[in-house]
Amino acid sequence: MSTKLRFPASFLLMVGVAVSPTLFAEPAEPAAVAWYRSGAEAVAQHEDAQVDRHPARNVILFVGDGMGISTVTAARILAGQRAGGSGEDHQLAFETLPFLALSKTYSATQQTPDSAPTATAMVAGIKTRDGAISVDETVDRNEKDATVIARHAVTTILEQAAAHGLSTGIVTTARVTHATPAVNYAHIANRDWESDADLPAGASVLDIASQLVAAQRKYGIEVVLGGGRTAFMPVTATDPEYPMRHGSRQDGRSLVDEWVTARPDSAYVWSRGQFAAIDPRSTRHLLGLFEPSHMQYEADRGTGDEPSLAEMTAKAIGILGNNRKGFYLMVEGGRIDHAHHAGNAYRALTDTIALSDAVRAARELTDPRDTLIIVTADHSHVFTMAGYPKRGNPILGPVIEPGRTEPELARDGKPYTTLGYSNGSGHAVLPARSDPEVRRPINAGRHAEAEDDTDSPGFYQEALVPLGSETHAGDDVAIYAGGPWSYLFRGTMEQHTIYHVMRRALGF
Repeated sequence: MSTKLRFPASFLLMVGVAVSPTLFAEPAEPAAVAWYRSGAEAVAQHEDAQVDRHPARNVILFVGDGMGISTVTAARILAGQRAGGSGEDHQLAFETLPFLALSKTYSATQQTPDSAPTATAMVAGIKTRDGAISVDETVDRNEKDATVIARHAVTTILEQAAAHGLSTGIVTTARVTHATPAVNYAHIANRDWESDADLPAGASVLDIASQLVAAQRKYGIEVVLGGGRTAFMPVTATDPEYPMRHGSRQDGRSLVDEWVTARPDSAYVWSRGQFAAIDPRSTRHLLGLFEPSHMQYEADRGTGDEPSLAEMTAKAIGILGNNRKGFYLMVEGGRIDHAHHAGNAYRALTDTIALSDAVRAARELTDPRDTLIIVTADHSHVFTMAGYPKRGNPILGPVIEPGRTEPELARDGKPYTTLGYSNGSGHAVLPARSDPEVRRPINAGRHAEAEDDTDSPGFYQEALVPLGSETHAGDDVAIYAGGPWSYLFRGTMEQHTIYHVMRRALGF
């Protein structure tokens, strides 16, 4: 038996062997031609990319909370399959942005971080410790003295943008006082101090909700949209949507009223109908709080009384765009993280697709010549894609390998899904080997039975290590960017560099 040796054209040319031009032409088979041409077209597209060093008029920072790379991959496939394709070749709206980098998410104290220091890194340009909101790492997590906090506060990109005359805004599906949105305007040692009811006795530092209203007075924040009504209402006030619920504030203040009266042309909305009626041309300051706590998952929002993340993004851009000097806007898909903590891939991926829709809306409403758009995550999750499923296999389904019609079975005789978690509440206990057919899930875990509806919003993927809640992961996350100075995103970068790129783009 003989073996043919193959040499690359560069080697043959180097040793003086004549090479036929047709020898390395595109393949003849139709299937191969499509792959070949798509790669060639991608190279040609990148060859034409221009490096833009013009000052940015606007900056939009999109944060998919907990949106690790495996989450992006799975969401891309799910979106493509929902559109009728196999899914793998689909692209989310932010994946077509021209520049890409990896972000190292560790904090000053954590190998695997929480959202407070990672979000602080992105908007303030430093790494800090766990739980800290826009203060440096030397502040103790229980520090309640306002004077100490003031000495260690770090200036954020929102505060700088406002000081330079730009309009500013925050959009989130979480509470507007939650860690990621809060880092823009608050300075506090403990991310959990969202209402005055959460503060320790004797605290002189303002709670996060109070700091938002104070920041609106000082900086003129134009748009705040998300959840979290409770922290803005006194305990004597009844929630407008849920009569059995009340505010949490012990100081008797209505921060909603304070917001509306602090600036002219201000409005407050709590329902989708009120939100839709807002005219961006006449409203200069908009506060929208659509739930007592976090907003609904996109999978559960349906035709309810909440706007989508894309709708909130579009409204924010409409209001902020009134300022000829430009604007800074953070948009957070906050509940990707919460669904992952629950071990529920369906809702995590659906909220990731909703973030993609918001990016698409922003790209349609802005000019890439004057708007820097950045899409990234604060941290990852222990969310996995495993097995060898065939092309087009339902991403939420059990693993079915190429050439087969039935799910693959694990060593316990049970099928398993492509998606899973390294830890969390979906752990199932394998009993003694004498009874291998029985599985008992812990904490709302799941059975890996073939008849299970893995596409259901209520399906919880299996987890390896039993925990009450799934955890964050420490792996790098992606940064996608387009617009002025976006070419600075390249290679593997420290997360706090994101702030410095935004500052450079805005010319501060």
